Amino acid sequence: MSLPIDPGYLSVAMWTFGLGAIGAAVTGIILANTDLFLPKAETASLEFLEAIDLKTLQQGEQRTFKAKELWKTNGAVIMAVRREEATELSSLRPQFDQLGVPLYAVVKENIGTEVEDFQPHFKGEIFLDEKKYFYGPLKRKMLFVALFRFNVWRNFWRAWRSGYTGNVDGEGVVLGGVYVIGAGKQGVLLEHREKEFGDKVSLDAVLDAVKKIKMQPSDHGE
Repeated sequence: MSLPIDPGYLSVAMWTFGLGAIGAAVTGIILANTDLFLPKAETASLEFLEAIDLKTLQQGEQRTFKAKELWKTNGAVIMAVRREEATELSSLRPQFDQLGVPLYAVVKENIGTEVEDFQPHFKGEIFLDEKKYFYGPLKRKMLFVALFRFNVWRNFWRAWRSGYTGNVDGEGVVLGGVYVIGAGKQGVLLEHREKEFGDKVSLDAVLDAVKKIKMQPSDHGE
């Protein structure tokens, strides 16, 4: 014989369950907006960067070369970031030119018109990094947690209002970065790793690092 269930008990149980679920959701959102679940970056050594294979993207025969060629004599600013930041870094091109330091970009894939669409946002030469090594010794992705991060949504909104759009092809969830590398063996003077979508490098920090580059003679050996 079953006992009658008190409707009041059911009501309290449902309210308790509902409040518990809401509390868990709120806690999850709060935690998602801390650095707790962000992918951790691993610092790239100069030796690691020097050995990266890059490919040219000009029409005609492609050339594969070691990345160290880019900064051998004059150092370099190298970016593996999105269109909005590419535009901002390109705004520093006059200062870079005065200091004799080149600006380059690397892309992780060459799908359809992706590079052509990126080019108008960037004032420099673009190379293909097929193994995505400039995206870090440990490639980082931002997946589900990005949906709950307030900064990500704010950055997306800012980029969209400024007319920047992404693409739906390839690995758009890979996090990038910016490097300022000194000439020869001077080393990595600045390494900014994107911790979430739209996490931009300080332009002042980039300029400060570029000013520390010590040029090498053009016939300097490796």
